[in-house]
Amino acid sequence: MPIRPKAAAPAAPHTTAMKRIALVTGASRGLGATIARVLVRRDLDVILTARTQADLERTAADLSTTNIILTRHGDLADPFVRQTLIDAASYLGGIDVLVNNASELGGIAPLAETSRDQLERLFAVNTVAPLALTQSALPLLLSRHGLVVNISSDAASGAYAGWGAYGASKAALDLISRTLAAELAPVRVGVVGVDPGDLRTRMHQEAFPGEDISDRPLPAITEPFWEWLFDQDPMAVTGTRFKAQAAREEWVTPVC
Repeated sequence: MPIRPKAAAPAAPHTTAMKRIALVTGASRGLGATIARVLVRRDLDVILTARTQADLERTAADLSTTNIILTRHGDLADPFVRQTLIDAASYLGGIDVLVNNASELGGIAPLAETSRDQLERLFAVNTVAPLALTQSALPLLLSRHGLVVNISSDAASGAYAGWGAYGASKAALDLISRTLAAELAPVRVGVVGVDPGDLRTRMHQEAFPGEDISDRPLPAITEPFWEWLFDQDPMAVTGTRFKAQAAREEWVTPVC
């Protein structure tokens, strides 16, 4: 059944007027922290979330800014946690950018050995939670004609041995991104998918336990892409799947 956006909610008393507002999940480290840093540098107020409160607060404290930074910790598979984020965004007055970055790897194992519980958990976190958060955020996105960014992976199409469960959850998210882009275009809310490429992060290290991954670049290598993307009109990029480490020419004319 098609998603029918609700009417935009009235601005909260504490709205930041024309100040742009972003919500970033999985923001305590790695790629999420990098995206948060770019957004703050671009003078956006931000709402940051992650499961571990101590790491989240440390990241927020490291952001040198006079902008508003709100933090909410918890598991995004929990509807209550998602609602705390919507409440925080409503308090600020809307959402211009929603970055669905939080995800779980779930371990590297053959699909034939992946339990139903593991599969359900990965889809709950990597697929259902981003969609559910986007659904709840729609009135706030509508009020500002915002942009939804869903973080994908090359595992979504790579069919790598051992990555099947994670890859399937990201492939489903890719289809959700394209479908939402088509459904929300009439109300001028943009949706894109982004494959950040291999990065030197804790989650990537989990995929290669005991191996040296120092040849992978740090998440900061993607900063030029985020600087470019957040300059674009959401309707000019909606429906596109980008590769953050590709050449700039491919961002302008992406190969999907």
